[in-house]
Amino acid sequence: MLKRTLMTLFAAATLAGCGPFWVDPYITVKESPLNWVEIHYYNMNRKPYRRISVLVMGSGHVELKKGTSDRVSNDFAKHTDDAEWENFRTQRVSIDPKHANDIFQHLVNYGLLDREKSFRGSDKDEYDRFIAVKANVSNYTYSQPDNIYEVDPDLAEQLYDVIREFDNPTL
Repeated sequence: MLKRTLMTLFAAATLAGCGPFWVDPYITVKESPLNWVEIHYYNMNRKPYRRISVLVMGSGHVELKKGTSDRVSNDFAKHTDDAEWENFRTQRVSIDPKHANDIFQHLVNYGLLDREKSFRGSDKDEYDRFIAVKANVSNYTYSQPDNIYEVDPDLAEQLYDVIREFDNPTL
């Protein structure tokens, strides 16, 4: 009886226009200072790991962090006795908010918000390169703490291009 009631309620909600909760991940990004994308990249070919983090905000504020310290990718790192603690540099750049919006739109077009591309796990114990991303774009949030090179290599290369744009740019 309960199952039948729930099915009836679901059918009524669907007919009333509520529909499923799935949202098209390929949206047109509206310019907003509330949009942001944070990308973390690790080159794991050498010890200690080389880390780069880029935060692009919709207001045009870009923060690049790089080094071997945990502080590059963890604002709450607390291992002050670590030998790599001081290997940390931060650079702040201002770009046109329209350019930031173009970056967001480009990443959305490559599937940044596509939740169908979920991490399925990997048999690898170690990676040569690791890239992860968190984002809030047009009120759609995304967080993938797993290696995107394993999930979606095309998106991973696009994310790495954003890092290259702000890490030692060619003028």
